[in-house]
Amino acid sequence: MVHLGSAYWRLIGLATLFTLARFSEAFLLLRAQDMGLAPLWAPAVLVLMALSYSLSAYPAGVLSDRVGRRGVLMAGLGLLIAADLLLALLPGWGGLALGVAAWGLHLGFSQGVFAAMIADSAPANLRGTAFGLFNLLTGVALLAASVVAGLLWDGAGFQATFLVGAGFAGATLAGLTLLR
Repeated sequence: MVHLGSAYWRLIGLATLFTLARFSEAFLLLRAQDMGLAPLWAPAVLVLMALSYSLSAYPAGVLSDRVGRRGVLMAGLGLLIAADLLLALLPGWGGLALGVAAWGLHLGFSQGVFAAMIADSAPANLRGTAFGLFNLLTGVALLAASVVAGLLWDGAGFQATFLVGAGFAGATLAGLTLLR
């Protein structure tokens, strides 16, 4: 694992911090449920998120190839911060729809770009190992983030959950500016 290099490990640290900011999408459904959305319509929330994700992923990938990955990932983090703030602070169905769409956009601007950055930072003969570790560590971070988000939701409410997520995304954005 030492052979993966310091650039890889710095990126893994950043990806793990980022994952702490993006807890499970189940919290989008919980927010909709809190607002009174009937369970029959819950899939519509995920469809909106998936549409914004799928429609943005290819253009974001092309953009990252043309202008650089860091700027596209920074935009993805900005979109996650916006999504969290919209979901925490903007009331009504419009706030929910905008927040969910921004959440999907952040996925489109970050998931493929992170994968490309992992490939860029790992030696060719260790890329399988590099992706395996990336998925292991971000998977554990996603579980931890979702547990913390659930505790926050129960203890302090939905606003605290999304505001803490925005804080972690902001910390990741700050870390990305320092990443070489």
